[in-house]
Amino acid sequence: MTALTKVLVLNGPNLGRLGSREPDVYGSTSYAGLVEACRKTGAELGFDVEVRETNDEGEIIRWIHEAADARTPVVINPGAFTHYSYGLKDAIAQRTAPLIEVHISNPYTREAFRHTSVVASVATGTIAGFGIGSYRLALRALADELAD
Repeated sequence: MTALTKVLVLNGPNLGRLGSREPDVYGSTSYAGLVEACRKTGAELGFDVEVRETNDEGEIIRWIHEAADARTPVVINPGAFTHYSYGLKDAIAQRTAPLIEVHISNPYTREAFRHTSVVASVATGTIAGFGIGSYRLALRALADELAD
């Protein structure tokens, strides 16, 4: 029996409010539904997926350091940190495994400040605009990256 590859799915501020937070933008799936979808897709791909959410910038940076030290692949939705957290960018730049930036909505169809991602330049890639499906696509992209 082969061991499952551990993958962290990290979520930034306000993502724990999915389902009640602006459903016209973020859909009606709850955070629990997001966790379930990530774990199910991950299991199909041979991943042991751990999903985390925080409103604390320091905590998400510590999680990125943890992933870098353990060479753990990451899917990350930095939420609002996407647009201004150079501390998060610097942490992601230290990654030792693929890291996919993900967004539920398409930032380019929204307010101008959302058009800038300070973390995109240090991520393996970015997937956005497919609702909760963005996470499933990101996990599939990780599987492809790890297979190469």
